[in-house]
Amino acid sequence: MPTSVLVAYGTTNGSTGQIAEAIAEVLSKEGLTAEALPAQSVASVASYNAVVVGGGLYAGRWQKDARRFVRRHRHALAERPVWFFSSGPLDASASERDIPPAPGVKKAMDRLDVREHVTFGGCLEEGAKGWVARMILRNGKGGDFRNFTAIEEWAGRIATELAGTPGKTN
Repeated sequence: MPTSVLVAYGTTNGSTGQIAEAIAEVLSKEGLTAEALPAQSVASVASYNAVVVGGGLYAGRWQKDARRFVRRHRHALAERPVWFFSSGPLDASASERDIPPAPGVKKAMDRLDVREHVTFGGCLEEGAKGWVARMILRNGKGGDFRNFTAIEEWAGRIATELAGTPGKTN
């Protein structure tokens, strides 16, 4: 039976969801069963062998749905391989260097023995929700800084790691 992977994400304006979809697509192409779902819509992770959780970064914190997902499913997550990703910097910094996880994300990583965390560039474009987002855009600081090549390579590494441990979930 192929490994089943959930890619759960918390997003406000949709760009983190697009990253999650890209990750699930790579995992599927690599022969895994994968689906990307909004974190708030996941009732259980019991049917998945592995989980990738992503959240948009807002003022140094993961988007609330990602935080709540990890808290709500912490016991089940502790029993399977887990990877985290963040999206957020509205500049090229995520492509230029490794950006450590936000403090709250790091704390969850330590509790759950998360295998890896990566921060990808963010995306904030016209039509974004929220007063702060509109102010950022008004000040000319928006744009799309996601690097889908890096995202796909990271997803490929996850697929390789999962394929290297057939029948093993941790």
